[in-house]
Parts: sequence; C-alpha cells; structure tokens
Amino acid sequence: MIATIRRAGHSCFVLAVFLLLLAWPPAASGHGVPESFAELAETLTPAVVSVSVKAQASGQSLPGFPQGTPFDRFFEEFFERHGGGAPRQSRPASLGSGFIVDAAGHVVTNAHVVEGADEVVIRLDDGSEHRAVTVGVDPKTDIALLKLEAEGPFPFVTFGDSDAVRVGDWAVAIGNPFGFGSTVTAGIISARQRDINAGPYDEFLQTDAPINRGNSGGPLFNMEGEAIGVNTAIYSPSGGSVGIGFAVPANIAAHVVDQLMEFGRTRRGWLGVRIQPITPELAEALDLDSEQGALVAMVMEGSPAEAAGLKAGDVIVRFDGGAISQMRELPRAVALAEVGREVEVVARRDGEERAFTVVLGELEKAEEQLAESEQSDGGALLGMTVAPATGEIARRFGLADDAKGLVVTEVAAAGAAAAAGIRVGDLVLEVARRPVASVGEMRRLVAAARETGMRALVIRVEREGNPLFIAVQLDE
Repeated sequence: MIATIRRAGHSCFVLAVFLLLLAWPPAASGHGVPESFAELAETLTPAVVSVSVKAQASGQSLPGFPQGTPFDRFFEEFFERHGGGAPRQSRPASLGSGFIVDAAGHVVTNAHVVEGADEVVIRLDDGSEHRAVTVGVDPKTDIALLKLEAEGPFPFVTFGDSDAVRVGDWAVAIGNPFGFGSTVTAGIISARQRDINAGPYDEFLQTDAPINRGNSGGPLFNMEGEAIGVNTAIYSPSGGSVGIGFAVPANIAAHVVDQLMEFGRTRRGWLGVRIQPITPELAEALDLDSEQGALVAMVMEGSPAEAAGLKAGDVIVRFDGGAISQMRELPRAVALAEVGREVEVVARRDGEERAFTVVLGELEKAEEQLAESEQSDGGALLGMTVAPATGEIARRFGLADDAKGLVVTEVAAAGAAAAAGIRVGDLVLEVARRPVASVGEMRRLVAAARETGMRALVIRVEREGNPLFIAVQLDE
C-alpha cells in the first residue's frame, strides 16, 4: 500500500488532505474563523452613533474659503477698512463616533471629539438626530460622557472585561469613518498594553480591525457583543488605516464613565510620589536584585506617601495586593483605587521588603491645590521648578548633605528663569537678598516683589561651587 501511494504521487496526497478537511468539525462559537459577523452587527449597530460637533469659527475667512489660505489677509484688510469683523460662523469642528451605554441615553465617545464644542448632535442608526449635553470629560484617558436630550429608552451595549482579552481574539469595530455613517469592520487583537505616549495611563488594546478618521470614540467589540475598548487613535503615515489602531481598554473606560456619571468628573486615587523605571545601570548602582518595580524618585511634601513613611529610593513592588513589575503599572493601579481607602504598599528598602499602610488622597484635589498655589503668586517660580536641597534630591545633584537652599530641578525653555541663564542643578541661596529654605518662602518673596511693582528680581545661586547673582525678569 505504501508503494502504491508513492507511485500515485502528490495527487493521492492532495485527495487525502481534501477529504480530511471535509471531515474536520466546524469551529466552536467564538473560536476559529466566524462564518459571518452579520448577526453580531445587526444586534450592536443600533447602539452605535455618529457624533457631530459644531464650534464657533475663529478667523475672518468667508464660507467656502478654508482658513489658512492667501485670502485670509485680504478679508481681514477688507473688514478693517469697512468696519466690523466678518460674521462668526458656526461650523462643523469634528465628526466622530460613540455608543450608548444605558437606556437613558448616555453616550461614550472620545474627549478630543467634543473638545471646544458649542453644540453636539448625535445621529442614531435609524437616522434620527438629537442634541446632547456633555456630562463630563477626562482628557487623561480621552474619554467623554454625553447625555441625549431625548426620552428613551434607547438601545445600548455593555462593557466587557478587557483584562480577559487575548492577543489573537476576534474584534469588531463599528463607527462613522470619514462621515460615511454606520460601518462595520473586523480583525483581531494584535497586541495589549501598548504605550503610545498619549497619557499617564497608556495601556491600549491594539487591533488590525480597520479604524479610520471618524471612528474615534466608537466601540471595539468582542464576539460576545461586549464593548472591550473605545477606539481612540491610529498609526498611519498616510492618514488611512494601515492595520494598527488603538482602543482604550474597557476596564479603564468603564471606571471613568462611572465616575463621570456619578460626579461629573473623575476622582482618582493619589499616592504622592514621583517614580521612574529601573534600568540595568540603576539596579546595579542601587544594589537591587532585579529591575522589577517602580523606583520612587521623590515623595511629595504633605502627601499620603510621606505620611505613611515612604522615601525616595524605595522600590514599590506591590500595591493593594497587586504586583508592580513595571513602573507604568503603578499609576493605573493607584488611579483605579478608591479615594480615602486604606491600602497596603510593599516596597523594597535596603534589600528588604517593607509594608506601608497608605490612606489614598484624591489626585484631582492635589492638582487643583497646586494650580491654585501657583496662580495665587502669579507664577512665582518664574518658569523653574525647585525643591529643598535635602536627602535624595541633594545626592542626585551632587550636593553636600548639609547643603542649604533650593535645587533647580527643571527649567522651562520659554520661561523667565531660562532667559536669565538659570540652569538645572543650580542651588538657589537667596531671593531678593533673603535666604530661602522652602518653596513657600520663595513664592512669598516673588509675590511680594510683584506687588511692589519690581520689574526684575535678583536671585543668588551657587553653580559648581561658585556664587552668582542673576537678575530674572518679572512678568508685567
């Protein structure tokens, strides 16, 4: 028999393979190649909407002439000569997608889709249009929540568990590419936890389901019809789909949506540390046994971390029972934790693991307080960031342990400090001929100088052991 098959050549082999394929059992639902996406699309499409945003046009261009053309200056001179300005037009600012998440008509989309909107109009799959109001936006995750100004009930979809998604799973995107209206595309999840430098909580799902301009804010579904992501960005040298699209994972988006629905804003947990990744060089220099964890570069004054006893140089390896293997895992874990809750933070210090009990603060309040402080003194730090020259900060900049003053840790390129010649690493000794030992003292001295109408402020610094007087201009 073996000899017969060999003599028959590959024709017998092809016949055998063909018969084997005919006998092969069909793939189970949710696995293998689906026979069709039609039923899924029919079920989900009614809950997917088109988002049209109108904003006031800026500039003098007339209808039919886009901004940025050589005609702009002509129209400006014409209206200047004849009095008044060109009438402001209400123009479409952007087109995007979204999806309804409850019967009451709450719509999820991207924050960048509705940014600067004067009017938001939602078009449903049945062709009806309704105005919508913005409930809240979160630029950090690019999520916005809208509410239809119409009576329901509306068709809606639910969020799925994005942490359960695997690379290679099928994914279906439905949206409004290029303003064409409801469009269904399919592909697979091609990667997870992508960091594309879009924000502090980057953990995007990557898919090759075709996503184009106008798909922003639309849902990415699994084969069970659950929204596992919110389509947000594409990688495209040409502007069209090249098979690399990114979606905010549902577990992040759903948490944001819940908070926007309850509070109208986000309420994220706040630890109060600045962290950095552990490189092989740092691991060797700090005598760490691995590169896993988040290295604490600074503990903020008055923060929950400071109250709990965390210090610069600690390596956080666990937060609230979850392992922290990479630096970027910590911000998301803290942000998703409930404000005011007591959590355990485990950190390596001096070769040993230590547990700290931290009562989490609220990130948004901490940011508001910082902004109010900077606004109250008119930007007193003059385009530079300073910190007391103590502990890890002093060692990082090569200063003596008994150094006095404030270390310049950052200098804004366009700020007054940079223009005056102040550099990162300078040690601020005096402001307006008075010694300074805290950031608060420096802010008060700069604010006082502004109140007296001074146009420049003398700051005495030490640079590489040499004292210098530097005149920094005050904003008028």
